[in-house]
Amino acid sequence: MSSQSPDRSVPSTDEHPTGAPRKPRVLVLFGGRSGEHAISAATAAGVLRAIDRSRYDVVPVGITPAGEWVLAADEPARWEIADGRLPQVEPTGEEVILPLSTGRRDLRVLTPGDVPRVLGEVDVVFPLLHGPYGEDGTLQGMLELADVRYVGAGVLASAVGMDKHFMKLVLAGEGLPVSPYTVIRPGEFERDPEAWTQTVAALGMPVFVKPARAGSSLGISKVDDLADLPAAIAAAQEHDPKVIVEAGVVGREIECAVLGGRGGARPRASLPGEIVVTGEAHDFYDFEAKYLDEAGVELSCPADLPEHLVERVREIAIRTFEAVGAEGLSRVDVFVTPDERVVVNEINTMPGFTPFSMYPRMWEKSGLSYPELIDELVALALERPTGLR
Repeated sequence: MSSQSPDRSVPSTDEHPTGAPRKPRVLVLFGGRSGEHAISAATAAGVLRAIDRSRYDVVPVGITPAGEWVLAADEPARWEIADGRLPQVEPTGEEVILPLSTGRRDLRVLTPGDVPRVLGEVDVVFPLLHGPYGEDGTLQGMLELADVRYVGAGVLASAVGMDKHFMKLVLAGEGLPVSPYTVIRPGEFERDPEAWTQTVAALGMPVFVKPARAGSSLGISKVDDLADLPAAIAAAQEHDPKVIVEAGVVGREIECAVLGGRGGARPRASLPGEIVVTGEAHDFYDFEAKYLDEAGVELSCPADLPEHLVERVREIAIRTFEAVGAEGLSRVDVFVTPDERVVVNEINTMPGFTPFSMYPRMWEKSGLSYPELIDELVALALERPTGLR
């Protein structure tokens, strides 16, 4: 923190009108412009239902698909995925303005024709945004400019975690095992499809073709035949012009939840969990299997692994968290091969966070309930100083 910057390491304790110190105000932010808008809303439903209202004042704010920030209904059921219905934040006529300078933290609401209304100071933003324009460092940069505390990874860690290409470069640079891959930048495949087909063939079959900067398994295709490669690339490019092609890894899909350490302590890792796709309609853990066909997926936690592999997965998860400079929370996905190698697939700096998502489920099996986990994340954000750290 700059010597010229105000020391904001302790949030304001302005008094409530009753004379008692006011509760920290948490802005729960969800929706957004990415293709994961509905998943973000479902995550917010879980947090709004579980956050301890006796400890925190909660202000739900949604971002519409067009990017408008609005006061959102504090109604968890409205934001859930139910019966195949995907929730969406709609314009309400009340636009929310966050603090735009380091000298103030008040939240304002603009209604056409009215004087701006002040909702009070914001102590912590809980950004439950998945994908670009929320999980990728853009939102985090805006909050950093105004010295507003927030839950989760900072600008660089968010950006690295979002871009699978640079994530692999960073992890490999830290000596962590990653699968072979190639990156196809905008226009490259179209200019020389034959050369790129040969490059992909060298990875071996099958390969997974993915948008480089998307999550929730959007736009991902498993390719067993090179004749299907152009269509798979086109599907990925619907979500991101930059595409990554990864060699398939034979192994079990294991996940591990990581939580930041208090007071400068090392991050903590949960017991690992395992995803097993059982439905015939899914070749892998795609979007539909994750969110729309629960019967086709088994989520096992803790994963049935020998103790030495459990500890290896947990240690690699913590090292991955540290390698990208993550803060708050992350989910690290790995493959455990038949010869007991642990290969990092990716780190997700804002994992799915509904009560049924793997991240909170793994912590529940590790002794931390969903409400306790939310409280811990807010506490970590309140503890964290603003500015460079």
